[in-house]
Amino acid sequence: MKAYKKYMAELVGAFTLVFIAAGAVCADFYLRREGGQGLGLLGISIAYGVVMIVVIYATSYISGSHVNPAVTISFWISKRMDPNTAIMYILSQITGAIIAGLALKVLFPEALNTVYLGTCMLSPGVSIGRGILMEFIVTFFLVFTVYGTLVDKRATAGFAGVAIGMVTLFGAMIGGTISGGAMNPARVFGPAIASGQFTHHYVWWIGPILGGIVAGFVYDQLFADVRK
Repeated sequence: MKAYKKYMAELVGAFTLVFIAAGAVCADFYLRREGGQGLGLLGISIAYGVVMIVVIYATSYISGSHVNPAVTISFWISKRMDPNTAIMYILSQITGAIIAGLALKVLFPEALNTVYLGTCMLSPGVSIGRGILMEFIVTFFLVFTVYGTLVDKRATAGFAGVAIGMVTLFGAMIGGTISGGAMNPARVFGPAIASGQFTHHYVWWIGPILGGIVAGFVYDQLFADVRK
C-alpha cells in the first residue's frame, strides 16, 4: 500500500475524531444556551467513544487507526514503527486536528470564547499534577487496549473497535471531571490552535504520551507473545 494512503487515513481519522469529540462540547454549549439540557458529560463521552469505534473500523486496515500521537509515539518507542513513519503519522494527525478545529470555528463561532471550541481545560481547583496524572491513567488504559486488540494477533478479530471505543467512552467520562479526558494530544491541539486557548496545554501532551509509553512497555514485558 502506498505510504500516502496511510498518512491520509490518519489525517481523515483525526479530523473525524476531533470534529465529533470537540464538536459535541460545542453542541452541548449551544443547547444549554437555548435553555435545553444539553448533552452533558455522558453525552459528550458517548460521542467520543462512538466516533472512535467508527474511525477504527473505517481506517484500521489502512493505517492501523492510531489517530493519536500518544499511540504513535508508543509504537515508535516499542520499535513497532520506524521514526520517519511515526513523524509522518503525527504530522498527519495534527493536521487533521487543526482542520477540524478551524471547521468548528466557522460552524460554532459563539463557542470560540466560551468553551474554546471544545479545548480541554482543567476543572476549577484541579492542579497541574492531578491533570497530568488523570490523562496518564486514562491514556494508559486506552493504549493498553490498543495493544491487546489491534496489535496482538491472539486477539479475537473484529472486536478491537468496540473495545477501544468503550475504553475511550469511560476514559472521557471519568477524566472529564478532572482534565477533560482527552487521552490524545491532537484532540486538544486542534481546537486550541483555532481558539487560541493554550492554558496548561502541556498537560495534554505530557500525560497521554507518558501513559502511552508505559502502556506499551507493560504490555510488551508482561503480556506480549514472546514467541513472535
